[in-house]
Amino acid sequence: MDLRKLKTLIDLVSESDISELEITEGDDKVKIVKASAAAPAPAPATYAAPPVSAPPAPALAAAPAAPAKAEVPEGDLVSSPMVGTFYRAPSPGASPFVEVGQTVKEGQPLCIIEAMKLLNEIEAEKSGVIREILVENGEPVEFGQPLFVIG
Repeated sequence: MDLRKLKTLIDLVSESDISELEITEGDDKVKIVKASAAAPAPAPATYAAPPVSAPPAPALAAAPAAPAKAEVPEGDLVSSPMVGTFYRAPSPGASPFVEVGQTVKEGQPLCIIEAMKLLNEIEAEKSGVIREILVENGEPVEFGQPLFVIG
């Protein structure tokens, strides 16, 4: 079974109310079981002592750096509506749907996200100019991950 497909299935199980999923494809059989709420409870008790020590204080000091990383050029973000693989062009070797600096209209295709062997066109929700492309071609993307900045 394809590793990308397995990752997608794991993500779907973790984001849903399903506690167990079993799939059989030919000779391949996969069973994904979400950990019960009782299993993680002992882990925080085990890690309760280290947060009292000095090392977590620098970790908290590093937390304010996150807003600086979150700085994105002004404009509207186009986010991924699903987990999958990001493609800038309709097929390998074809020119990309859009480039930085290009003007786009509402409803114009921006990219494709492949999820479970299905190709899903992602369209511009607003008209504007592509200010930045935040994901590289062929990269996996998560639900809600920013893909483009349109200004």
